[in-house]
Formats: sequence, structure tokens, C-alpha cells
Amino acid sequence: MGFKCGIVGLPNVGKSTLFNALTQTAAAQAANYPFCTIEPNVGDVAVPDPRIETLAAIAGSKEIIPTRITFVDIAGLVRGASKGEGLGNQFLANIREVDAVVHVLRCFEDDDITHVEGRIDPVGDADTVETELMLADLESLERRIIPIEKKAKSGEKDAKEQFALMMKAITLLRDGKPARNADLTPEEREPFRQLALLTGKPVLYVCNVEEGSAATGNKYSAMVEDKAKREGAGAVVISARIEEEVVQLPAEERPEFLASIGLEEPGLNRLIRAGYNLLGLITFFTVGPKEARAWTVTKGSRAPQAAGVIHTDFEHGFIRAETIAFADYVANKGEAGARDAGKFRLEGKDYIVADGDVMHFRFNA
Repeated sequence: MGFKCGIVGLPNVGKSTLFNALTQTAAAQAANYPFCTIEPNVGDVAVPDPRIETLAAIAGSKEIIPTRITFVDIAGLVRGASKGEGLGNQFLANIREVDAVVHVLRCFEDDDITHVEGRIDPVGDADTVETELMLADLESLERRIIPIEKKAKSGEKDAKEQFALMMKAITLLRDGKPARNADLTPEEREPFRQLALLTGKPVLYVCNVEEGSAATGNKYSAMVEDKAKREGAGAVVISARIEEEVVQLPAEERPEFLASIGLEEPGLNRLIRAGYNLLGLITFFTVGPKEARAWTVTKGSRAPQAAGVIHTDFEHGFIRAETIAFADYVANKGEAGARDAGKFRLEGKDYIVADGDVMHFRFNA
């Protein structure tokens, strides 16, 4: 199960620099001119989670396999993108394919790096991008709803339900609000997601600040954080330049460098955690002498769904899940100790997986 975060924003806000730092590659060219990222660059990043190393040490696992998340660096958007300005059509097509939007905002002043609109206003930048996405969604829906409306009027049940969902989004968009603000029942969430609306995706704002503000943020990032709070969105303060420096250092030198500038961990860790929260993701583990491995599922997933992440046969033939909570596994020094302490559980099909569960699945082949 892969989860994609699309890195978006206006040109020259630090998207490609952040992407290079996150993926520890130079795959995305970072240059001081618009559209330096022509094709979307894609990078898989290991999710940092110290728990897996703890489990591997206890079990004597030969290999550690973290879970991963995908970042897509998408070409910079400009005003008028919804009408095809700049690389608008390509931008919109690429963003439809991601699960969440990581919106990088310029929260630093630097006369050597031009701003496409000649000003430093991260909230204004966010509104520019959001407006283009809303316009694109509205145009798409108004075009697609015509045949659906005809079917709905003829009494077709599925068409009636789809028409009602589309109208929820259209009403919001016409009022200048993103589709993700729609009030949905649990049953409506999946069909609404299938509408593939650009503004229906969850958003995480990344405040790209100058090096001196990496630990504390600045007046610009504070404005973005206020906006995120009002919207119920996420916000993370990062200095893309510092992240770029960190990944070039030997691993043993990174903690000292980060501590010298008031940071306890790289921005990647904070960004991943924020992304996980944004998508409602949790991690469970499988542990043995061969490997300790982390797996990702959505919060609320039941045991068979978790088994299916490993292999579809596990889900189809699911019998039960041998389960130990992470804290119990550590406190009792492994599976044998957890069994002796009565912390080893056999869970059935209705069990809702908890973050950190150590699991082994029994199934019929």
C-alpha cells in the first residue's frame, strides 16, 4: 500500500530543494527560475521510526525494513494555471494522482531569489494556488454533472447519490471554499474521494524559513500556522537549506549539527509524522530473526486488512492475528516474555489494529 504526497507551490519557493533533501538525491534540479522541474520527480523515503530498531535489537533481527512514503515533486504553479497558464494542465494532472498535498510556502526573504509575483506573502501564495485548484475543480464538476443530472432526474438511484455529492462540492466551490470542507457521512467518503477533486485532498503547509528561523519559525510562518489552524490543516516549519546540508553530513555528525542550531531532529522526521497524521496512518510491525519490518495501514483498519497489506492471500484466508502491543513486547523482552506475562493476544476479524502492534497472522492458504 503506497501513499503519495505531492509537493506543490509557486515557483522558487524551495520545492525542489526540499525534495532533494527528503529523498537524499539530486534528482530534482534546484534552480532560480520558474519551471525548473518539468517532469514530476518521484522519490520513496523511508519513514523514520526508532521503534523498529528497538524491536530488531530484542529479536536479533538480521535486517530492518522500514515502511516508506512517496514524495512527488510537481512543477510550480502560477496564477491562471486552471486556464492552462504556465504548466497548468500538467500540474493539475499530476496533483490528481497523489493522496495528500504538501504545500511549500516561501517564508523567507532573499533578494537573490526572485518571487514569481514580486512579494513575500505566504498566505497570499497559498490562496493563489488554492484558487487555481478550486477553479479547476469547479470547471471539471460543472462539465461532468450535466449527464449525471439527466440520469438522476430519470430516477436512477446511483446517479441521484452521485449528483448530491457533486452538488455538495459545487456549492462549496462557488462559495470560494475547498471541496475538503464538505460535510460527509462515513458512507459518502469513499465515493466523494473517487470524484478525484484537487481541493478534496488533505493539505499540509510547509513553511520554508531561512536557516536562522529553523528552530523557532518567524513572522511569516506564524501567519501560515494561524491559517492552518483556522482550516484544520497541518503546518510544519522547515528550512529546506538546512535539510539539504544535513543529508550531506555523515550520519554520526548530524545530531551535533542539529543541536548546534537548536533542533532535536531533522525536518524530515517532523514532516513524515505530520504527513502520517494528515492521512490518518498508523504503523504495525512484524518481527522475527530474519527481519523486523514496519507496515502502514489507515487508522481504524481491522486485522484482515492489515494482513492484506503483507499479502492478499493473508487477508482472504485470515484466521486470527497473534498480537503484542509495542510497549508490552519491549517491557517483556520479546514474544516469549510477553506470552509468559499474559500480554500475547489472539485477535479475530473485528480487531482494530493499534499503532505499534507487533503482529503475526494465521491464515488458510
